[in-house]
Amino acid sequence: MGDGAPGASVFDEVRGGVFGAGFVKFVDTALRGGSRSRVSIRPVAIAGKRLFQVQTDEGRSVSVKNLGEEEARSALEALLSRRGAREMHLLTAGGDLHVRVTRKGRVLVSRAKVAREVPAAQPHDRVKRAPLDSFDSSALLKALGVASGDGSVRATMRGKYYQVNEFLRVVGDAVGAPRGDSSLTVVDCGCGKAYLSLAAWQYLRESLGWKSVRVAGVDRRADVVAAARAAASAIGADDEVGFFEGDIAAFEPSAAGFGRVDVVLSFHACDTATDEALAKGAEWRAKHILCAPCCQHELQKELSRAEGAFAGLMRQSILRERMCDLLTDSFRAMIMRILGYRTRVVEFVSGEATARNVMIRCLRTLAAGTPGAVEEYLALRDFWRVTPWLEKRLSGRLAPMLRDGAEGAGGNVQRQ
Repeated sequence: MGDGAPGASVFDEVRGGVFGAGFVKFVDTALRGGSRSRVSIRPVAIAGKRLFQVQTDEGRSVSVKNLGEEEARSALEALLSRRGAREMHLLTAGGDLHVRVTRKGRVLVSRAKVAREVPAAQPHDRVKRAPLDSFDSSALLKALGVASGDGSVRATMRGKYYQVNEFLRVVGDAVGAPRGDSSLTVVDCGCGKAYLSLAAWQYLRESLGWKSVRVAGVDRRADVVAAARAAASAIGADDEVGFFEGDIAAFEPSAAGFGRVDVVLSFHACDTATDEALAKGAEWRAKHILCAPCCQHELQKELSRAEGAFAGLMRQSILRERMCDLLTDSFRAMIMRILGYRTRVVEFVSGEATARNVMIRCLRTLAAGTPGAVEEYLALRDFWRVTPWLEKRLSGRLAPMLRDGAEGAGGNVQRQ
């Protein structure tokens, strides 16, 4: 064992432990040129099948694959063939095996008996994991350009990978597993290159158990629609996922063959495109509307002329921009509440990942035109002497409710 390789008997013990009953986890950590490479294997159960989840961490690059036994055996052999300083740690129900190879090639082996009661393959939903790790997303990530050919997430795409994961987590919390009818229809407004569209399609089907998930992505840019269609074809999603070129305002569900829309998504659609997604979702009576706004300029045009107490604040462009962001999203949430949606404004991702980390979550459960909601909106709107773009867009539906709300307040809610 002068080359720093453990003996064959140790390798056989690792193989027997990984593919035997009571397997918990195997971790191989190698040191190469001062950098650390860590690969872990653990059993998982997905859709009733026993698989092996292989996670590779190399610097900032992380890849996760769910493999069948034959592929997992090949992955394990590749690990066992590695040389140089390293550590292997095998955990089973019967005990632990720890193998350490020093820089000088010395092999140290230790064993410990540990009483554990664990299933051969732990159900995937027992542990809160990133949604893209809850199914085999390797083909999807490669098709979207998020992962390289070897399956590792590209360094330049780590931010996007993280944001999509966190958005999917909200989707899962909102939609949940199917009850009764197991079909779901989703429209992604301003879908871009379909990072969210395709990830949501696969996540809803393979992790949450929806048998039929139909997704329509809409974007006005021909190049990104073409890229989205190519990605859908690469992962075999053509039958259930379609992409349409054009404005969100002009899109109708019948174009995608939808009789209804259950979920509306919007991920960083610029400026009033977010308003259009909210408006369309309300018009389609979608049960769930999940929008993460992007840049917001419409309100700035009106507030830039502010006078009086707020003139000094509005004179500073960065402060004006932040104030307009807050007001715009406040108006959006209030309007959706008037339309019968229980609405929450949350941070769906860390501010370190993106400054655009706000999400408007809407669930259709309330009666439209609730007086308290109308009065609250009118008070804020008229204090600032503005008319939000979303109100203009939905004027036909909102005008009667706003008029009744103003009359019910005894004329106290008026333009200043």
